[in-house]
Amino acid sequence: MSEQVKRPPISVYAESTPNPATMRFVSSRMLVNDGRLLEFRTPDEPIGVSPLAEKIFNLPFVTGVFLSSNFVTVTKNNAVTWDLVQLELREYIQEYLNNDGRVVYEDSPAQALADANERASTHAAATSPDDEKIIRVLEEYIRPAVEGDGGHIAFKSFEDGLVTVSLRGSCSGCPSSMVTLKQGIENLLKHEVPGVREVVAEEL
Repeated sequence: MSEQVKRPPISVYAESTPNPATMRFVSSRMLVNDGRLLEFRTPDEPIGVSPLAEKIFNLPFVTGVFLSSNFVTVTKNNAVTWDLVQLELREYIQEYLNNDGRVVYEDSPAQALADANERASTHAAATSPDDEKIIRVLEEYIRPAVEGDGGHIAFKSFEDGLVTVSLRGSCSGCPSSMVTLKQGIENLLKHEVPGVREVVAEEL
C-alpha cells in the first residue's frame, strides 16, 4: 500500500486593503472554487456552511468574513487595531488550514451556500446590450483590481444613465472605495458605454 501523500504546508500572508477596517489573508492554496464568493456578516450566517468562517467569527473583534478563490477578507470592529491582531489572526487562519483545513462543509445546505454567494453578489442578469457592455467592462477591467484589494464588485442595474453596483468584501463601507467608484469606475464606464452618466453603490 502506498503511503498517503503529504500535502505541503499551507502558508498565509496578510495584505492591507484600502478599507482600514479590513485585512486580506492570502493562502497558498485555493480556498473555494474559482468563481464562488461567500460573504458572512454575522456569526450566525456561517454556521453549518463554512467552518473556516465560523472559526474566524469566534474572535470577538470580527464583524465580517468574505471568501473568494485563495483569500479571506476579514472585517474588524473598532475595539482593536490591526497592529495588535494581524499577526495573531494570520497564524490563527494558517494553523486552522494546516490542521482542520475545511473551508466549506461537504453537506452544507445548498440554500445557505446560495444565500452566502448572493450576499457576496453576482451580476444581475443583463436585459439590454448596454447592460452586457457594462458587465463586460466590470469583468475585464475593474473586477481584477477590486479583487486584488480583497473585495468584489457586481452589476445591479442601469436605468436612465444611472449604473448601480454592489461592493462587497473590503470595498463594503470603505471610504476610499467611494472615491474609486467616482473617479475610476464612473469615468471608465462613461468612456466605454455612451449613456452612462453616474455610478452609485447600492445601499446594504
